[in-house]
Amino acid sequence: MKAWEKNIRRVVPYVPGDQPAGDRLIKLNTNENPYPPAPGVRRALGEMDYDRLRKYPDPAASVLTECLAGYYGVDKNQVFVGVGSDDVLAMAFLTFFNSEKPILFPDISYSFYKVWAELFRIPYEMTALDEAFLICPEDYYRENGGVIFPNPNAPTGLLLGLEQVEDILKHNQDVIVIVDEAYIDFGGRSALALLNRYENLLVVQTFSKARSMAGMRIGFAIGASGLIKAMNDVKYSYNSYTMNMPSLVLGEEAVRDETYFRETVGKIVNTREQAKKRLRLLGFSFPDSMSNFIFAKHEKVPAVRIFQALKDQQIYVRHFAGPRVEDYLRITIGTDEEMEVLYDFLEGYLRGEISGKCF
Repeated sequence: MKAWEKNIRRVVPYVPGDQPAGDRLIKLNTNENPYPPAPGVRRALGEMDYDRLRKYPDPAASVLTECLAGYYGVDKNQVFVGVGSDDVLAMAFLTFFNSEKPILFPDISYSFYKVWAELFRIPYEMTALDEAFLICPEDYYRENGGVIFPNPNAPTGLLLGLEQVEDILKHNQDVIVIVDEAYIDFGGRSALALLNRYENLLVVQTFSKARSMAGMRIGFAIGASGLIKAMNDVKYSYNSYTMNMPSLVLGEEAVRDETYFRETVGKIVNTREQAKKRLRLLGFSFPDSMSNFIFAKHEKVPAVRIFQALKDQQIYVRHFAGPRVEDYLRITIGTDEEMEVLYDFLEGYLRGEISGKCF
């Protein structure tokens, strides 16, 4: 090894889902919204003044922070925006997790938490979910340097009730608690309802799921103004122009169309509930998802075999290797038409697998 190589920071990176190219495929592997963004987004894109692209965007992202503040009924100084919720969460890690004590997060959860902790050299401990894949608030009562968890959790889709979220907050008032709500719009109450009671609470959400804007990379955090100021101080010390102008303009339009937003979320929820019935009939079991995906295990056929069979048919779902999850597939909820193709293929494939092999 050369001398300079010893100073290279080495981490195991986060591995995103496949982004296959082509028109004749069904993509149910990255929890994207199967419906287009709000009509106002398309209109604003067509009317955009391209001459504005030669100028730097507003570093304070005022148009979007003010829009989000109005929508959620908070002060604009309580809103932080970034390049997707990943950027927002990474900034929160840098800002708030600087104790020598370990931060806590679930062992089966968003795998980027571990990557950030190792990248930023933050001590951490992963807290095991119970046998039903549930987060146990009591596991977060111990001394720590901060807490973060998704709600609903990923990849399980399980929702922690607001009372349980508050239980974690009550026992961790001397550290920052981050609730990652990428999927909250598909079921449950947001921890935003607790903001007035806990100044150490930071709620993070995204435009990538319910608002159909994964391609624009927009995320945001809402918390006490002191927390947001601290995050902005770190941002301005790192990259003051994090949000590009099109994202700011189109993000505002996505928030404005409440009717379209509710209709789209409603369609996905209805398709999800129908998917639960259809997948059970095909021999799958799964936690009761409150997200836009289902974490499913077949009673007889190994997940990796189903995953490959689907992939061969240009139907993409997600398979995770590792203890306790290797027998599961995470299936994003698509349109009703896409889901019918999935069910039809699974019905024939599983019938052949089960009748032709012994398990």
